[in-house]
Amino acid sequence: MSIRENLSLASLRSVSTLGFLSTPREERQTAELIQQLNIVARSSEQLVATLSRGNQQKCVLGKWLSTAPRLLILDEPTRGIDVGAKAQIHELIDQIADSGVAILMISGELPELIGISDRVYVMREGGVVSELEAGPDLTQERVVAYTV
Repeated sequence: MSIRENLSLASLRSVSTLGFLSTPREERQTAELIQQLNIVARSSEQLVATLSRGNQQKCVLGKWLSTAPRLLILDEPTRGIDVGAKAQIHELIDQIADSGVAILMISGELPELIGISDRVYVMREGGVVSELEAGPDLTQERVVAYTV
């Protein structure tokens, strides 16, 4: 599907009236998200599959941001993308959190979690075994100690 179709897929109600898609509203929403998320593409009609992995991830974020969520669950949001794109995704996550959206991020990359999180919950055998606040005590060693 195209960037436009992907970005409006989860929020069809906001870009339609009485069940009919409003192309101008859809295009306006798409243009705003492309600019806000700094998605690099030739046009909004470009297929998402032809984008870099980082820009594909931005499209996924944009799709759900278009629904005006209060909580956003991100599962491995930077897996498989290059370092530059990873930094951009982290910056977007910070901006989203600063706008008041609660973010629950799941990641196996401890440096990423420690660097971006206000709080880290460590789970073992299906349950939470520790809650660690951001700060000097939040280290990889401390997190790993709770996993064994």
